Amino acid sequence: MTVLITGYEPFGEHEKNPTAMIAERLDGETIAGEQVVGRVLPVAFDVAGEQLRAYLSEYTPSVAIACGLAAGRSAVSVERIGVNVNDAVTTPDNAGNDPVNEQIAVGGPAAYLSTLPIETVVTDLLDASIPAYVSNTAGTHLCNNALYTLGAAIEDGGYNTKFGFLHLPLTTKMAAENAHETAVRGAPAEPSLPLELQQRAVERAVKTAVTSTA
Repeated sequence: MTVLITGYEPFGEHEKNPTAMIAERLDGETIAGEQVVGRVLPVAFDVAGEQLRAYLSEYTPSVAIACGLAAGRSAVSVERIGVNVNDAVTTPDNAGNDPVNEQIAVGGPAAYLSTLPIETVVTDLLDASIPAYVSNTAGTHLCNNALYTLGAAIEDGGYNTKFGFLHLPLTTKMAAENAHETAVRGAPAEPSLPLELQQRAVERAVKTAVTSTA
């Protein structure tokens, strides 16, 4: 069986994206007896969803977990729900698309709930000394788009796939690099977690999803 892990390419002011690095690191690895396929999605509203659907069709994974960067958050956020809204707010995608209050799927369901055992995932991460919490909003940018698209595509394709989304903070290296100009003037560094800890979080979330009977 296969597990699909996706990250996003860098976007906005970020020259790196830890979710892309983690997806690339985990590609080809085995977790809980299942082969991991790690892929990096483009930060483009008109392409990312189609690419995600193509991966689901190609690999028909038992578990699909998309990941995205949430600078400013201090812990791993295990998302509960993806809503049928595309809105770039203040950050157009890498292709310059800037949707405002558009539907991801015109006439589609208002939302899809993650089918991961999100409370169990969070408890397991906390037990492993990894800061984590259940988040009730994935926003309206491409992270939410991925979560909603997973739900819609799995329903449309009739796949027996558990799916969900993890928001990851900046890495400590990224936070330190960003703080060079402001820290000496009294501004605190942004919240962050080490890349290795973030990777462990994704690995543990996969293992929990694979082994859970919920």
